[in-house]
This record gives sequence, C-alpha cells and structure tokens, in this order.
Amino acid sequence: MPERELELDAKHTALVVIDLQRGIVGMPAAPYDTASVVAKAAALAESCRARGAFVVLVHVGPSADVRDGLRPVVDQPAAWQIPPPGWDQIVPELGPRDGDHVVRKRQWGAFYGTDLDLQLRRRRITTIILCGISTNFGVESTARDAYERGYQQVFVEDACSARAADDHAFVFRAVFPRIGRVRQAEEVMRALAGPMSS
Repeated sequence: MPERELELDAKHTALVVIDLQRGIVGMPAAPYDTASVVAKAAALAESCRARGAFVVLVHVGPSADVRDGLRPVVDQPAAWQIPPPGWDQIVPELGPRDGDHVVRKRQWGAFYGTDLDLQLRRRRITTIILCGISTNFGVESTARDAYERGYQQVFVEDACSARAADDHAFVFRAVFPRIGRVRQAEEVMRALAGPMSS
C-alpha cells in the first residue's frame, strides 16, 4: 500500500528530540552515526521553529547521587555511576533556542514523571514528530507512551539511530508503522514548509 503524502499542521505539531546530549552523542551509533542524526534533528528543529511548531528537547540524567536510578532485578544489569560533568548537556547544534521547551527525564521514556504531556496538551498539540537516540530505548519508550495517550506520530527514520543497526531496523519495521507514520527528514521538512496554518 503506498504511503499517503505527509501533511502537517505546524500549529498543532511538536518536534520531540530524544537524548541528543553530549554523553550519548559521544558513543557509537548505527545505522546512522551520531553527527548525521544531530544534523538532521537540528534541521528539523529549525524547520519547526520557522513554521511555529513547538520544539521539545529531551535529555536524561540521574540525580547527583544517582539514587533515583531504576534498579530492577534483570539478567543484564546497568552499571550505575555518577556521569562526568556535562554528560547530560544538550548538544549546542540543537539549542535550546527561545521558545523551545526542555524536558529532563530520569528513565527511558519522556512522559513518565515529566511535564511533557501537560506542555503538549496546553498548546493543543495533536501530532508529535519524534527523533533521537536510541531508537529502541528512549525513542521507542516515548513513542509507546505517546500512542497510549492518543497522539498522532511521525517517526523520522534517518534522524534516529541505535547502538546496533538491527535494533533500529526492528523497531522501524515492526513497531513504529503500527503506531504512527515512518518518514525521512526531507519529507517531514517539506510537509512543514507547506501552506501556513491560519
């Protein structure tokens, strides 16, 4: 079945960028390197700002003593440690700029324990454009929560990446098409550049 042409009403659309921060961008990623993801996300953010869409920059980090980190009993436990200074700082290519909203989260998803849903609903946002790193952790967790809250979603495939290309491919093949629309950054920016909302 052919994809429908993407149409976006900027007035009711938000770009939500997941975890493009110094500590995460400094790690390897696949299938797209982090520099490419940052560049695509920055271009999307500028397009959104220019058209009046809401830009949300999400970053993750524990409290200073890391005692707020989740510690479930698992087969592959995370090694909790105090991150170095600046680890959670949003990369300068993204901002924040005037009018952006910054969300600090404490776990994978950007909704739980934050004001993200409140900020979106008060601005009458109905559609979320989602991108960032990692596809199968922060991005997917946020996407599932957004789906359950009734948001329309657009997933920007070439503005996301994971630690392994297979992880990224699985989510974009098996999960995201069932809860939203998968598109490339250029198509999303073309849709944003369409007729201005009245």
